[in-house]
Amino acid sequence: MPSTPTERVARWSTEDRAADGPRAEVLAAGVVPWRRTSGGGLEVLVIHRPRYDDWSWPKGKLDPGETLPQCAVRELREEVGLALRPGIPLCVTEYEINGKRGARLTKEVWYWAADAGAQRAVPDGDEVDEVRWVRPEEAEALLTNETDREPLELLVRADSRGRLRTLPLLVLRHAKAKPRSSWSRAEQERPLAATGRRQALAVEGLVAAWAPDRLVSSPWRRCVETLAPLVKSSRLPLKTKGAFTETAAKENPKKTRKAMHELLGRQRAQVVCTHRPVLPVLFEVVEDAAARRQERVLRALPREDPWLRPGAVLVVHRSLDGDVVAVEAYDPWDD
Repeated sequence: MPSTPTERVARWSTEDRAADGPRAEVLAAGVVPWRRTSGGGLEVLVIHRPRYDDWSWPKGKLDPGETLPQCAVRELREEVGLALRPGIPLCVTEYEINGKRGARLTKEVWYWAADAGAQRAVPDGDEVDEVRWVRPEEAEALLTNETDREPLELLVRADSRGRLRTLPLLVLRHAKAKPRSSWSRAEQERPLAATGRRQALAVEGLVAAWAPDRLVSSPWRRCVETLAPLVKSSRLPLKTKGAFTETAAKENPKKTRKAMHELLGRQRAQVVCTHRPVLPVLFEVVEDAAARRQERVLRALPREDPWLRPGAVLVVHRSLDGDVVAVEAYDPWDD
């Protein structure tokens, strides 16, 4: 498993912000939980931390081997008992902290929005001793640290545009397979290499952060094996679609684009596992669906071969009106 969080570099882009990967000595991740009131108003969850005597958001530093989204989801669950799917990325805040022997270190906190729905927040009593659901203007007044106001501002802005409630579609390139040159049997039966099997385990942890409820794959063996750990842990069925094979994308790309359009149109959180030659066809569909084809939204979209490395993930956030409003990319663990 990864030994440092920077081994799988993150990048993301929205209508307002873009981030090209972590650079600080200390990395943390957090969530701004939100919900609708019975009257349709917006509320956010702020927490009180007795250790610092401040009002803030659920957040914390990465554990060894964690990615940023995994950390955000774990901290939210541990601190306030909420099991939420990350929505749109909001921002990366940066400030200095004291390190060992008086050294000054730069700390980054990566934030996501998350729809809490009807879930009840319960403080853990240790790191968090009080939680409050408040209107955004109340939260702004409560928050102790100035840097915590930036994710709130961006969340409110996304809500005003109808871009806050989204569903993710995760596009996954299968993990590292045995080389073509050493495989003499049918191409569709070429399996994962030993590194690929380890990558598949790492992929399961990352992808599970978005709690997908539908798994789709090319029927070729290396894609099915990449999703096998997630199938086992989630107990979800695996739907295979021939439109996502290399052969289909080459011989009938129109069919592949149609299948991708269908995925983007579903009101579900989904994963699709496919092959490198298929990726540019899928990304064409993502680009067409981006909100008014905004370049900022598409900044994190890969633009050249190999598009994604084996085991890498592209997260596409689609608003309920059908626009792609954010894109995230995560490089894989490799040994």
